[in-house]
Parts: sequence; structure tokens; C-alpha cells
Amino acid sequence: MNVLRKAREVLRTEAQAIGNASRAIGGDFVKAVSMILSCRGKVIVTGLGKSGIIGKKIAATLSSSGSPACFMHAGEALLGDIGIVNSGDVAIMLSYSGETEEIVDLLPALKRKKVKIISITGRKMSRLARESDCVINAGIRREADLLGIMPTASSTAMLAIGDALAVCVSMRRGFSEKNFAMTHPGGVIGKKLLMRVGDIMRKGKNNPVIGVKTMVRDALIVMTRTRLGATSVVNGKGVLEGFFTDGDLRRNLQKDDRVLYREVREVMTKTPVTITGDRLAIEALRLMKRNNFDNVPVVDKNKKPVGIVDERDMLEEGIDE
Repeated sequence: MNVLRKAREVLRTEAQAIGNASRAIGGDFVKAVSMILSCRGKVIVTGLGKSGIIGKKIAATLSSSGSPACFMHAGEALLGDIGIVNSGDVAIMLSYSGETEEIVDLLPALKRKKVKIISITGRKMSRLARESDCVINAGIRREADLLGIMPTASSTAMLAIGDALAVCVSMRRGFSEKNFAMTHPGGVIGKKLLMRVGDIMRKGKNNPVIGVKTMVRDALIVMTRTRLGATSVVNGKGVLEGFFTDGDLRRNLQKDDRVLYREVREVMTKTPVTITGDRLAIEALRLMKRNNFDNVPVVDKNKKPVGIVDERDMLEEGIDE
């Protein structure tokens, strides 16, 4: 119980630090957002120790939300890494004390390159704060560890302030879902935002298609072969006329024990819901969930079935809501 009690205390302390940061930000935060928006180059984020780790995350979040950014290790900067810095860049410098030697030593070199400086620090009268173009206060009442000295609540506050900067800048940029997709082409997020129906649909021999005069028993053979439990039904010109599913079969068997010997056009779903291959795969999934479908025929501009998209294939690709 002592462990749980302390864990909850740590979480409350760190939550309090974020709350303090929320109340402390003001005009300088707005100025920092404007500086990043008007930056003609890139955002350089720098720090040391735990602040450096937080800085890497802030740089990554800025980059993924439309503001090109990179992390520069404060300890390596004056040994050559400052070569990545150009006039027109903006620097975000993280140091809770504002007196970290490597950070302070870096200030003159950045100023010679005419770099605007945003500092995130807990000491508004520190050397870093005095030399900055704007100062965002990350001051806390206390750290969360037993000794009250480990960067815990302070690093959490810095991280939250960095997130707030990135979100506000992206909002001002009008950063859209399409923009987000371009910075996240891989993984589940990328698939949700970029993968099209045409990329995931079953086509060719794996796309079951039968004629309107096909007997139901023969339709079942096609459905069994493709293991989809459904097939598109076309007229003589290859245009989609209907969609026949396991559900259609079950419903008709309940009222007609001769259904296997009927033509599929008598029992199919006419004018079925369809989708085109250029639509997002996530749209197809939403369409299926909304209508309680397992699959949907994919048609071209002439209403000819070019594929079938199945919910199981979506889930295997990691596309879900």
C-alpha cells in the first residue's frame, strides 16, 4: 500500500506541475508560437540530461505536426554539431536551472548566427532567461521524488509545454488530416490516413463475380472458393446488378426450401451499397460497420465490380477505429 500511496502522490505532483504551467503561460508563449510560425528555417531544440531527452520528444512532435525541427545535443554543439544551425532558425533551449554550463556557453554562438531563442526554464532570472527572446516559465513547487531533486515534475512540465507549443503552432498552420498523413506514412496511423480501398481490396480471381442467371447452388461454390461469403452479381454487360451473401441465403432458406435451384437474381440484394477504389480504406470500414456488413463490392466509374473489400482484411492490416 505504501508503494501505491507514493505512486499516486508522484502522479498528483506531476499533474500539479502541469496545472502550474497552464496558469503560468502568457504573452511569451504566444510570442514563441509566432516565432516558430514565422521561422524561415527550422526549429533547433537543445538540452542536456533529462531536459535533452525531453527536447528530443519536443523536436519529434514539432516535426510530425508541420514544423521541421531537429534535436542538437548541448554538449556536442560547440564541438561541431552547431554546424546544423543556420541564420533564420529558431532555437528552443531547455534548462530548468537556466544555468546549465553547456547551454549558457552555447548562447553566444547562436546569437552570432542570428538565431532567435525561446527558453523553457524554471528560473526567470537565470542567465538563459535573460539572454532569450522569450521565456516560457516551467517553474514547479517541488520535484516528485523522495529527495526532491530528481527531474520528475519539472521534466513533465517541460514536456507538456512542448506539446502545447506544437499543437498551437499546428493549429495556426491549419494542419489537416491530409498533412498529418504525409508525415506519418508508416504504421497504423499511416494506413488509416493513406491506404485506399484499391490497395487492400481482393481482385482478379479472388474477386467473386457471377452472372444474374447463375443458380444459387453454383453461386455457393464460388463463395466457398473465395471464402468471403459473398459475391457480386453482374448483367450481360458486366455491370453490377446485385450482391449475394450468406445472409441472403439464410433468409431465403427460411421461406423457400427450393432456393438452391433458383437463379441468384431472384434472391440477391439489389442495388447494393458499393464503394470505389480511390476511397480511403478507413471509409470502407466505417461504411461496413454502419450497415453491419462484412464486405462491400468495389466498383469502377462504369459500375463494374473490380474488387471486394472485406472487414477481416482491414483488421489484419491494423485498420480499425
